[in-house]
Amino acid sequence: MFQSINTSTGVSARAIPRLFFSPLCIRLWSIPGIRQQFPPGIARESLSLQLQKHGLMNPESIIQLSDLSIYQRNILVLSQVNLSIASGEFVYLIGKTGTGKSSLLKTLYAELQVTEGEATVAGYNLKTIKRREVPFLRRKLGIVFQDFQLLSDRSVTDNLLFVLRATGWDDKVAMEERIKDVLDKVGLGTKGFKMPHQLSGGEQQRVSIARALLNDPELILADEPTGNLDPETSEGIMALLFDISRSGRAVLMAMH
Repeated sequence: MFQSINTSTGVSARAIPRLFFSPLCIRLWSIPGIRQQFPPGIARESLSLQLQKHGLMNPESIIQLSDLSIYQRNILVLSQVNLSIASGEFVYLIGKTGTGKSSLLKTLYAELQVTEGEATVAGYNLKTIKRREVPFLRRKLGIVFQDFQLLSDRSVTDNLLFVLRATGWDDKVAMEERIKDVLDKVGLGTKGFKMPHQLSGGEQQRVSIARALLNDPELILADEPTGNLDPETSEGIMALLFDISRSGRAVLMAMH
């Protein structure tokens, strides 16, 4: 199966060490810890890439993109995006700054409108989705940001309570149980009382991941989640994301 992302720059891909391509590529680990090898000679008129898939936990597609073009302020950022991601897959989106990684993620959670091509995410058609439906789409997604985006004026627990209330939760006991569950999953079960500034960068990112898990999402979108972390801390965050993937959720992670 061939799937491609073409940039508007027309730069060709070429095989280079560590399976990186320029300027933007996707690497798939459908089984965490096992690298899927890309054979050489996959250059097209513009960037294209081969995804060899096997060992899927669930064949159901959570993302389906076909001939998608992405625009920012009427400027073409990506063209001819063709991609299918199934539940349980872990996919890397790799490229330098300015190659469209964040634009693709923003399109997937409906911050950027789809005007050309087809895009379906978590059962929603992004070309025809109505504004009132966007919050329901986002409840099926968990978004992890590089800069954490925690509310600095409240504790970890209150950060998570804010999200639950904003997404329609109103049962106090259920909310407390859910917060305890997600904090335990990310190894912060005893730190709910702390303020964000009292946590390390790695701990703040774990809170961000806990927040992404609150509504039991089908898909995690992680925008360079280890970009501000040291190598050892980054390794722990990656292990956590792999564990999430093993639970059956799809993970799409942008990185340099």
